[in-house]
Amino acid sequence: MMAGENRIMKPKWIHLRQLALPMLLAACPNAQATEYGGGAYPNGVEGFMAGALPPPGLYYMNYLNHYSVNRMNDSGGDPLPVEFKLNATSDVSRIAYITDHKLFGANYGIYVVLPLVHLSAEMAMGPTQLSSTDSGLGDIAFSPLVLSWHTPELHFGAALEIVAPVGDFDADRLANIGRNYWTVEPVFAITYLPASGLELSAKFMYDLNFENGDTHYESGDEFHFDYAVGYHRDNWTYGLAGYYYKQVTDDKLNGQTVGDGNRGEAFAVGPAVMYSGQGWSIEARYQAEVMSESRPEGDKLWLKASVAL
Repeated sequence: MMAGENRIMKPKWIHLRQLALPMLLAACPNAQATEYGGGAYPNGVEGFMAGALPPPGLYYMNYLNHYSVNRMNDSGGDPLPVEFKLNATSDVSRIAYITDHKLFGANYGIYVVLPLVHLSAEMAMGPTQLSSTDSGLGDIAFSPLVLSWHTPELHFGAALEIVAPVGDFDADRLANIGRNYWTVEPVFAITYLPASGLELSAKFMYDLNFENGDTHYESGDEFHFDYAVGYHRDNWTYGLAGYYYKQVTDDKLNGQTVGDGNRGEAFAVGPAVMYSGQGWSIEARYQAEVMSESRPEGDKLWLKASVAL
């Protein structure tokens, strides 16, 4: 679960400008939103050992991530009649402290996530073209409550994460590195690691999104999980990793449901590899979104490094 708190690569960055919105409404009723697809969490950030939090100590993690999008899909998974490109690159620092204090039989910890983001987006429909670029500190995530339990073959983690809207936001910009709304996210993660070397890991989350005070848009609640299936051999781990995402309540604008609710859904999968040393590890992952509805569709590259301080 240590990787799962990166908060940058998320499609809900997209805030369609007033100039573009009437075109999308006329072309596709399913696009009736000023914020379109996805939530605060960067789906797929978690991989191997998702539920196996480290022993007591201070840890630093760095994440490099690139997310590339070339289409925006409607509620049926078909591309909207608009040219859309988005490229987002992030460098994220995460500092976690796991104490030796016990709560409910688990080790207690805390963490904070500081993302630096560069984002560029382009949209064109007919003669109208829009573009924007934004860089800087994204929304900060933190948890005052992290719990971890361990048995010989099963490892569990739980947390309550809060995303604070400190990133740059402008309602008239095509895309933003900040969301301008708070998110509260309960988290539960599990890793099954028998002596055979097989690994099954998953991290389950439920996002409670608050209203954007500038746009009066409230994104619906979201259920999603990251997963990984791998095999450990010596210092190496090989396998597959990805995510599933489903918005479970409607988007609302000024308290009214937006169109058909704009409930996004996505599934992604791809190869993953990790090398672990004494007190450190490095992990690389590629994930392709093979199904996407009411949200962007693209692919992601992840490179994660962890070290005990």
